[in-house]
Amino acid sequence: MAADLDLVGLLEGRRIVVVAGAGGVGKTTVSAALALGLASRGARVAVVTIDPARRLASALGIEHLGDTPHRVDPARVEAAGMPMAGTLDALQLDPQATFDRLVEREAPDDAARDKILGNRVYRHLSGAVAGAQEFMAVERLHELVDSGDYDVVVLDTPPARNALDFLDAPERMTRFVEGRGLRLLLGPRSGAGRTGWRALQAGGHMVMSVVERLTGAQLLTDISEFLQSFDGMYQGFSERASAVRLLLESDSTRFVVVTGPRPEPVGEAIALWRRLRDDRYPLGAVVVNRVHPEPGGGGSAPDGLAALLAGAGAPDPEGLAARAAEALSAARARAAADRHEMASLSGALSAPPIATVPALEDDPVEVAGLARVTRELEGR
Repeated sequence: MAADLDLVGLLEGRRIVVVAGAGGVGKTTVSAALALGLASRGARVAVVTIDPARRLASALGIEHLGDTPHRVDPARVEAAGMPMAGTLDALQLDPQATFDRLVEREAPDDAARDKILGNRVYRHLSGAVAGAQEFMAVERLHELVDSGDYDVVVLDTPPARNALDFLDAPERMTRFVEGRGLRLLLGPRSGAGRTGWRALQAGGHMVMSVVERLTGAQLLTDISEFLQSFDGMYQGFSERASAVRLLLESDSTRFVVVTGPRPEPVGEAIALWRRLRDDRYPLGAVVVNRVHPEPGGGGSAPDGLAALLAGAGAPDPEGLAARAAEALSAARARAAADRHEMASLSGALSAPPIATVPALEDDPVEVAGLARVTRELEGR
C-alpha cells in the first residue's frame, strides 16, 4: 500500500470521477475533497452530491445547494491555504428535475411532453421506480459533461442499499420504460394497447368499479393518458441508458471506491471493486477513510507517569496514570484493527492503489477541513 499515493494527480486529465461505496463511509467528503484538489490544479470542476444533510453546501460556504451549479468562492479556498487555479461548482442532485428534463428532451412532441409532466401518475412514478435516483444521478452527470462547461465532473453516488445498485440503474430504467406491462396497457395509439386496455375494462368490470370508488375515475384517466403519452419514448430512453453506460465505461472515467476500516464496509468495497473490474469499468483507487493512526511512544504508558503527575500537583495521580495507560492501549488496539482491515482489503484485491485519510476529531464542515482531506488524498 502506497501511503503517499497522490490520488488527485492520478485523476488529472479525466473527465468523470465516480465516487462509490457503502453508506456512511464519507463519500460526500471524499468527493468534495477530490473536486477541490482538481480545481486547485487548474481544472474547471463540478461536484454533484446526493447528501441529504447538505453538509457539502456548508463546507463550501454555499448558503443553499440545489440543482443549479453554485460557484465556490476562490477566496475561501485560498484562505484555507490552497491555490485556486481553476474553478469549482457544486450542486445537489434533484432527481425529479433531472427526470423532467429527460422527458422534455425525449418526448415526441410538445403535447406529449406537457401531458407527461402534468400527469400525477408520472409525478409519483418518476421518484418511486427502483433505480430512478441512481439513473438520474448519472443522467445529470451526462448533462454536465455534454454542456462543455467543465473539464471534470465528480459524482458522489446515491446512498443505495447496496453500492452495486448504482451500476445496474441504467438497465433497470430501460427495463421499466420498455416493460411488457406498460406496452400491454398503452392507449389507443397501438393495437396491442387497445386490446390490453379494453380487456382490462371489459373483463375486470367489477375490479375497475372498485378501483374507481376507491381512487376516483380521474386516476384511471391519468393512468391511460400517461401510458399513451409515454408511447414513442421507449427508444429514446433506451438509447440514453446505453449512452450513460458507455460514458461510465469510457477511459475518460475513473471509479474511486470509498470504505472505512471496518469489516462490513471493507467487504462491500471488495465486492464493488471486483464487480467494477469484472465488468471492465475503469478503476482509479480505493480510499480508506477515518483510519486511526498508531500512537507514538513505547508499548505502554511512560514509566514514572504517576510520579510526574504527582509532582505537577494532579489529583489522584495513580488513577490518572492508569486511565492514561488504558486510553493508550485502546488507541493502539483501534490502530491495529484498522491495519488488519486494510491488509485484508489489499490482499483480497491484489494490492490496488490505496489512499488513506486519518480519523479526524470532527467531520470537515468548512473549506479548511476539506483542504486537509485533499492534502491527505494528495499524499502530503
